[in-house]
Amino acid sequence: MTLPRFRAARLCAALLVAPVAFAPMLATPAHAQWTVFDPSNYAQNVLTAARTLQQINNQITSLQNEAQGLINQARNLASLPYSSLQQLQQSVQRTQQLLNQAQNIAYNVQQIDQAFQSKYANVSMSAPEQQLVADARSRWQNTVGGLQDAMRVQAGVVGNIDTNRAQMSTLVGASQSATGALQATQAGNQLLALQAQQLADLTAVVTANGRAQALQSAEQAAAAEQGREQRRRFLTPGAGYQPGNAQMFYGNK
Repeated sequence: MTLPRFRAARLCAALLVAPVAFAPMLATPAHAQWTVFDPSNYAQNVLTAARTLQQINNQITSLQNEAQGLINQARNLASLPYSSLQQLQQSVQRTQQLLNQAQNIAYNVQQIDQAFQSKYANVSMSAPEQQLVADARSRWQNTVGGLQDAMRVQAGVVGNIDTNRAQMSTLVGASQSATGALQATQAGNQLLALQAQQLADLTAVVTANGRAQALQSAEQAAAAEQGREQRRRFLTPGAGYQPGNAQMFYGNK
């Protein structure tokens, strides 16, 4: 083999061995890598995040509604800080005391029956004149006392008007500024109680006036009966007026 051919063979062998020698260097991974963008995956992630955010917003809204519901319940259960019961009871007691102070014939069925039986029944045929006069005076006192009692009850009811006006103003203001259903209901109930107290005063006035009128009518009826009896006695022979001898006194002639 000649020298040129030998060198050519060695060169070919070196070229064959070179890829094997440099193979480990070519297999080492590079540090710089390219990021691959997936549009479908990105859209799915955005949709998932939006749904999660919507769920969180719904939970926040639900919690807010529950908190507002608790606040409303607390307002509805809050009691009215004002009560007019004591003032109304005092007004009723004042009117009741005036009725209990009725003179002579009180508001009692048994006492009324006894008084009418003894003072307003038929005039006794055998009663002396002094007894007739005393009974007539007693009936007159009952009538005057009844009229006075009626006027006193009227004055007491008029005195309650200022108290009722102040209570009504306060309760109406409390009703309009009520923070919940319970306060509004309680204010309405107290307004109804005020109305009931006013009706009680009106009933007391009507009762007192009726009593005074009844006593006056009973006195007139008894007086008419007594007048007939006294007239009968006056016209009865031997029991009426007896003329006597009249003596005239003249001065010295």
